[in-house]
Amino acid sequence: MTRVIGLTGGIASGKSTVSGYLQTRGAVILDADAIARDLSRPGGTIYTAYVNHFGRKILQPDGELDRRSIGQLVFSSSVEKEWIDTVTHPLIRAEMQLRLQQKKEQGAAIILLDVPLLFESGWDKMAEGTCLVYVDESVQLARLMARNGYGHEEALARIRAQMPLSEKKKRAKWLIDNNGDRSAVIEQADRLWKEWTHEGLS
Repeated sequence: MTRVIGLTGGIASGKSTVSGYLQTRGAVILDADAIARDLSRPGGTIYTAYVNHFGRKILQPDGELDRRSIGQLVFSSSVEKEWIDTVTHPLIRAEMQLRLQQKKEQGAAIILLDVPLLFESGWDKMAEGTCLVYVDESVQLARLMARNGYGHEEALARIRAQMPLSEKKKRAKWLIDNNGDRSAVIEQADRLWKEWTHEGLS
């Protein structure tokens, strides 16, 4: 029987580290961001919707979407953020559900729905339980600034645009604390993998 687990975390909280490790253990990863990127390539449904709405100013010279430009538009305008969420979420969700059904039919044992906005979008209802990777906000802010080259205010705006991690912690069934080093995170992920697969039990 297939188990479907929702995996989420705040921006720069280390969700990808956990996802990558669990994939090496045998989990099938359905990554909402990767699906969004697929649909955002020239000719894709999200790409077409963006160009129709924003115009060609959000394109790079090679015709690809300029993600930084779109990000700045979204995070400086709640109206534009709402528009993007309203348009893109159904497109990504439909593709996610299609891939989920395919993986179930192929007999996957553990499928992780890797979704940054799992609770905000209501996609947690697609899973039997949810796992949150979390960090303190000060750690999150420092990692985001270092990773993406954002200034303090830009990084803070992106963190605050998401549901607070404190609220996500109340909703999640499993928690992974990523305030420490990588080995501590992997150890926690490994324990969960054994719980989900009943590995080591007769």
